[in-house]
Order: sequence, then C-alpha cells, then structure tokens
Amino acid sequence: MLCRSVHAITRSLTPLIPATAASSSTGTSATAGSSSSRTSTPTQAATTLPNPSLPKTGLEVLETDKFRMTCFQTVTGTKFLLFTDPLMPNVDVIMRKVYELYADYVMKNPFYQLEMPVRCELFDRHLASWLRGRM
Repeated sequence: MLCRSVHAITRSLTPLIPATAASSSTGTSATAGSSSSRTSTPTQAATTLPNPSLPKTGLEVLETDKFRMTCFQTVTGTKFLLFTDPLMPNVDVIMRKVYELYADYVMKNPFYQLEMPVRCELFDRHLASWLRGRM
C-alpha cells in the first residue's frame, strides 16, 4: 500500500515547464487554436512535461547518503521497493530477479489473490536462498 501511495504522489509531482519554453527549446512554435485556447485553466494551458515523448512516472529512485530506495514497476503495474546501501551495484539485476521469483512462486500460486499481501512460503524461501547466495 505504501509503495502505491508514494508512487502516485510522486507521479502527480512531475514538474511542468512553460509551454513557450518547451516549444522554443525544441525549435517549434505554438500555433493559434492549440489546446491552450481550449482549456479553461492557465496552468493546463501554459505548461507541458519536461519531455512530452515520455509518460509521467512516479518515484523511481530516492538516494540519500544513508540509503537508496529503488521502485521497480512492472508492465502489469506491480511495484517493488528495494532499500539498499547507496553504493550497492547492480540493483537492477536484483530487482529483475525478485520479479522473476514473484512471477514463478506468487503469480503461479492458485491460492494467491491479486491485490492481497504476498504470503507465499515458497517465494520467501527461494528469495532468501537467492539473496544468501549473493553474499
């Protein structure tokens, strides 16, 4: 639940830049009759995403001098949070392996119900075994 909330909040905080600055940086100009004249609020009319070709995303990495929090979102919308040392390498490999184990032992479990907490002994056992093997 926390991951979904944090991700949703940070997704809504994606910064917007003025549309005129965006169009001048890409070499295009705004035309009359664009969406800005059809919208009712100035905020919607005058702003755009920093890179309009990329969709809005939520929190992906939060790094401090004490820890790094990585949020991995699958194509199906499942999110995994991993807290590591900021200097730990290959976090993406770990996240992919956690997802692989999740798919193998949780999603293939006929008793698992979507949107419920993961309580699967086989998943826990295989994940713990794989993590011990990395140390």
